[in-house]
Amino acid sequence: MPHLALYTFGVLKSPLADPVPLTREFYDIGEAVYRKISQHPGYLAHAEAGDGNRGSHFDLDWGAWGEFAVPTWYAKGRTAETTALATTLSLWTDLRPAFDAIYTGLHREALNRRYDWFERTEHPNYAFWWVPDGVIPTWQDGVSRLGHLRDHGSAPRAFTFHHSFAPDGTPTRIKDIGPKSDQVR
Repeated sequence: MPHLALYTFGVLKSPLADPVPLTREFYDIGEAVYRKISQHPGYLAHAEAGDGNRGSHFDLDWGAWGEFAVPTWYAKGRTAETTALATTLSLWTDLRPAFDAIYTGLHREALNRRYDWFERTEHPNYAFWWVPDGVIPTWQDGVSRLGHLRDHGSAPRAFTFHHSFAPDGTPTRIKDIGPKSDQVR
């Protein structure tokens, strides 16, 4: 059975290494969000550096998730002192559990504060796509899918909650997932 891949990408207002309270707060809540989401039904895995280290995403070993990559529009730093991005790459069983994990609980609380931490951009900040069972998506896959979504809109190759697709490529609509329910209030 195929699994759902999810790539997220956001540009932070200040580098992760910045000691300002908002950056520390984002970093701290991020740890708690990851712990909570990893316990959510339907969650399968997310990209983690092979040695568990933190720092510059660009020089870490991501194992099967591949070499770290970012969209071409990311123009901030690439060192431990200057990196100003937050990104995830994860696998899910289906859209419904991903939606529930993202739009409830601690992650929902963090979404409500996203503009405290992230720059507003014209680019999409997430993309879904289906992968065959046993396939681990790579960072480059995520960047490619996000770029495809930006350039072409939702399609079976890359889609959003608003306009989603089943594994066979047919448009799908899951109850309570759509433009009105996607909006974070």
